[in-house]
Order: sequence, then structure tokens, then C-alpha cells
Amino acid sequence: MNLRRQLLLVSLLTLMLPWAGCEFIRETEIALRDGQRQMLADTARAVAGSMIQHSEEFPVHDASFGVGDQLYVHRLEARPNIDGYFDDWTLPSAALRSMRGTDGPIRFAVASFAQATYIYIEVPDRNVIYATPQSLLVDGASRFADRVTLASSSPPYLKEAISFVAEAPGKIISYKQSAYGFEPEPTISAFWQDVPGGYRVEARIPSGLLGTHLGLSVQNTGDMLEAGTRSSSFTGRAPGPAMSKIRELDRIASLYIQSDTRLIVTDSQGWRIGAADALAASRGDEAGTGLARRIYDLLLERGKEAAFAEPDPSGREQQPYVSAALEGRETGAWFRSTDTGTAIVAVAAPVTIGDKVIGAVVLQHGTDAILSLRNEGLSRLINVTLITTLVVAGALLGYATWLSRRIRALSIAAEDALETEDLASALPSSLADDEIGDLSRSFSWVLQQLGEYNEYLRSLASKLSHELRTPLAIVTSSLENLEHEELNEASLGYTARAREGADRLRRILSAMSEASRVEELMRHAEPEPFDLQAVLDSTTRAYRDVYKNRTFEFTSSVAAAQTTGSPELLIQMLDKLVDNAVDFSKDGDTITLALQEDDSDLLIAVTNPGPALPERMRLQLFDSMVSMRSGNDSRHLGLGLYVARLIAEGHGGHISADNVEGGVCFTVAIPRPR
Repeated sequence: MNLRRQLLLVSLLTLMLPWAGCEFIRETEIALRDGQRQMLADTARAVAGSMIQHSEEFPVHDASFGVGDQLYVHRLEARPNIDGYFDDWTLPSAALRSMRGTDGPIRFAVASFAQATYIYIEVPDRNVIYATPQSLLVDGASRFADRVTLASSSPPYLKEAISFVAEAPGKIISYKQSAYGFEPEPTISAFWQDVPGGYRVEARIPSGLLGTHLGLSVQNTGDMLEAGTRSSSFTGRAPGPAMSKIRELDRIASLYIQSDTRLIVTDSQGWRIGAADALAASRGDEAGTGLARRIYDLLLERGKEAAFAEPDPSGREQQPYVSAALEGRETGAWFRSTDTGTAIVAVAAPVTIGDKVIGAVVLQHGTDAILSLRNEGLSRLINVTLITTLVVAGALLGYATWLSRRIRALSIAAEDALETEDLASALPSSLADDEIGDLSRSFSWVLQQLGEYNEYLRSLASKLSHELRTPLAIVTSSLENLEHEELNEASLGYTARAREGADRLRRILSAMSEASRVEELMRHAEPEPFDLQAVLDSTTRAYRDVYKNRTFEFTSSVAAAQTTGSPELLIQMLDKLVDNAVDFSKDGDTITLALQEDDSDLLIAVTNPGPALPERMRLQLFDSMVSMRSGNDSRHLGLGLYVARLIAEGHGGHISADNVEGGVCFTVAIPRPR
């Protein structure tokens, strides 16, 4: 990982600051909300205590009726049309209760408006059986047709029923049970509507016709000759008491209500019998949208969805904190809207007389003040810290870029110095008064020492050849004089071996001085124009005569190969390359010389089969005293390719070596004359 990325990652640590700030704001919100819940609990406890004075308004439940046997009569805000549609009821669809039917669940609702009670029922029925005029004349209940019955009673005396049966879809006549059977009731308005898979019935009944206990039943007849199957909203023979909000309790609740508050009064079974609502509606997403909204969702403590704080559409409050209050335990909860982030704090306190719980007071309060304070703090924190983080990250990135460029420039300069052998050149940042300046000066000192060592090695061959020639001449002349003396056979053998060693030493000294001679010749050579293609062609023919056990080929793709330089030195360079190719190939192999061109250079290629070049040797192959031959080959000192490089560079070109399929190719680039 480069320096810029490392510093960029380090800059991300600045995000710890906004995280710590958000944690502080979240803890502050929790503390404020807890304080508000405690205050709300005190208020709910006080309201619950005052409700004891109105205990006569709380319903007394008969243990013989279960909760499921009771209907809840909702209050409508507008008069619905009696047309078989539920969409004009000012109730949510969740207010529809269900009971088991023959062909599927039956959904229904009961509500009141003004002095009338309204019922709506959806009945799934695969085969709707209508009543006939004859059956209605005989029996208004029409037990042999599909019908809906509203049971009404006021124990212990009144027990009545209203039957809704149709001869065809549309407005229907309702029948009320009397001492003489079922008779038409003209004050009741009802509508029967067929829908795919069943039917709907909607009716308006004057409230004076109904008792205190209500229940619905549905008869599903499969055949006009059978009575059919009955489904009912109650389990016993008679329905349970109908529950609804009590106007006096509504009035009392409105006296205790404050702004942005909702108060609900329930009976001992959780039925909503009084309510007053001043809870502010959602004002939209104060946290914004997009990235800010997602950041808020990650940072803020989650609560239950705010929809669970709404009054239960069924009319019976069954939230856990309300159920706990009905068991005598004061408790609370809080909710947050996932759409707006608005939070609602809720508490429930039991209403008790002695040790008996007769109901509960539910108090809910919005947290707009806390929300505004939190949003303002979070907005400022997020905006400031994000800007700060971006500025810090940008500054660190810029600093890392500047720093990495300095280090990169120092690295490139060091590599260039090694490649060009200009080891004494100054490196970048050498005058800087920091760690990189120290590093640059250390590199410069190392390169200076390395340059001096390379210069020593470069001149070592000529110095040795110069210093050893005189001792070698003395040894050689002494051996020549000794050969003229009378020597025994053993001495003659020693003399011969000494003479061979001296000759070998002379060849070594000649090779060592060859590089110096080539450098001298390159400095004093007079460039002359010549045809490089003709030189290569004639040289190739000569190689065929010299190396009988190799095959030489020459190819050229150049039309004109005129250049300037020293043909003799170029031939000497080719001798080194061909000698190297012969040494690393086998008898019968083919060595290829080729002449090619590119935009500005003539390219001489010498290709031979043989072992590939080690990757580590490719950059050192043309240095002095470097050889790939085995250590016991004393004929070569690793100066041949070094001499070839000197000649190529002396002509303004360069030499390189690459592995090719099945061998090695040496390429010399000679610039064309301008």
C-alpha cells in the first residue's frame, strides 16, 4: 500500500470525533426522553387518580361474556352512503374485524353517527342463494336463503333480531323480529351488493331500535331446501355488550389534554371508552433525505415503529404497556417513525378502586422539542465534522502526494544513476532539512562510494596489465635463457609448464587491456561512411570459414544500410557476439545474423540456440568482469560483452539481450546518420 493510501486511511481516524459527538447527542436525547417519560408518568398517575371520581362511567363486565363476544361501535366523522362500499366510512380498513365463515373469513364493522348505527359486512360465498317472494311472505327470516342477522338484546328482557335478506342485489327490505315473527322495518335502510366470490351488506339502523348487546351472524345456504350453516360473532346464545366511547369520558379526557398530547381511557378489558387527541401530525422528514437520513438512521437509537402508538383500529388497546397497566403495573414505551424520525413517548397508568383495576389511562406525548434539539445538534455536528474530515483528508492526501513525489523522485534518480553509471550526480532533496533530505544525502554518499569503487574496477584491468607486463617479460626472458641450458628431463618439464603459464598470463593481460584500447580507439577513431549490410554479409561469410561446425545465416529487411562509424570496431563487436553465440550453442546449430530497421536506428540481431539468460543477469550481462561461463574456463574474463557495449555506445547506440524461443538474441541499435 502506497504512502498516500496509508495517510488517507489514517485521516479516517478523524471520524472518531463525530462518532463521539453523536454518542453524546444520543445519550442526551435518551436522558431528555426519560425525563419526559417520568413527567408524563406523573401526569398519567394524576389523571388516573381523578378518574376514580367518575368510576360509574366505567363499564362493569359480565363474566359470562368473553371479550370475543363483544362488538365495538366506532364513531364516524361523516355520514356514509348506504351503497355496499366501505371507502366512505371514516375508518381504516384495519377496523374491520373477522369471524370464521363457510367459504372464508367474514369481515365486518359496526359504527355510529348521529342517532344511527351502521353495519358493514363482507361475506365470501361461492353460491349466493336469494330469497323468493313466496318464502318472504311465509317467513321474513327466510331460513332457506343467504342472510345476515343483527342480534340485539338488553338483558334480562329484550331479545330481538334484525334480518337482512335479499331477493336480488340492490336496496333490500329489512325484517325485525317481533312477537308475531319477522316483519318489515321501514326505518332501516340496507343495501345488498354482489361481488366476485360473495356479497356485501351495508345498513343504517336507528339507534333507538337496538339494545345494549349486539352481535352479528351470517347464514350461508347451499340449497334453497336446506337451512344452511350459521357463522356468528359471539359464541353463546346471546351476544355480549356492545362497547363504544362514552361521551362523558371523552369530555373529561379533553379537560386534561395538552398540546401535542393524546389521552386514551380504557376499561378493564382494554376497550377504548374515552379519548382526546391533540398529538401533532408528522411535519415531514426533518432529518432530510439521502445520505443525511441514512446517517441519522445509523446513529439514532431505534424504537418501535410509531404506527404501534396509534389507537388500535379494533377499538381494544392491546399494546404490551397497556396490558401491563390493566394488570396493575404502571409502565411506558416509546416509538419512532421510520419515515420522519419523530418519536412518541407513551405511559399507561391503572385506574384502581381498592385493589381492583377498572381501567387504564394511556398518555402519549410527542417529542418535537427533543427532536428539534437533536436534529439541530446532529445537523451541525455532521456538517462540521464532515467538512473537517474532508479538509483533513484533503490536506493529508496533498501532503502524502507531495511526500510520495519526493520519495519517488529520489528513487528514480538513484535508479537512473545506477543505469547511466553517473554515480556522482546530485540526488533530489539533498538540501532538505528533514528525514528525506537525510536519506538523499545517505544515498548520495553510498553512490559516491560505489562510483569510486566502480572507477577502481574499471581501471583495474589496465593498471594490472601495465604493472604486470614488466615482471612477465622478466619471467619470459628468464625461461627463454633457461631453455638454452643443459637441463635434466624433470627440469625441462617444469620449464615447459612455466612457459605455458606465462603464455596464458600474457593472453589474460591482453584481454584485460583490450577494453582500454577500445575506449582509446573510440575516442580517436575517425567516423567514415560505409554500408553496414555489406559489412555484415562479408563478415558472415568469414564466420562460415572459421567455425566449420556451425551454420551461419544472414537476413536483411533493409533496402539501404548506409551509416557512419568504424567498420573495424563494429566487426570486432560482432566477433565478440558471435564468439559468445558459438560458446553457448552446440555443433550443427544455426546462428543467425539479421539486419533490420525502425524509425531512426539500424538494428543488428545475433540469435543463437542455447540456454536462456537468467533474469537476474540481464541487467549485469554487459558489465565488466561478468561472465555466465563455468568457473574453470580461464580463457574468458567476462570482458567480451563489455567491449561490445563500449563499441555500441561509442557509435551512439546501445546493446541489449533477450530470451527468445529456443535461445537468446543480442540486439545492437546503431543510429542512422542525420
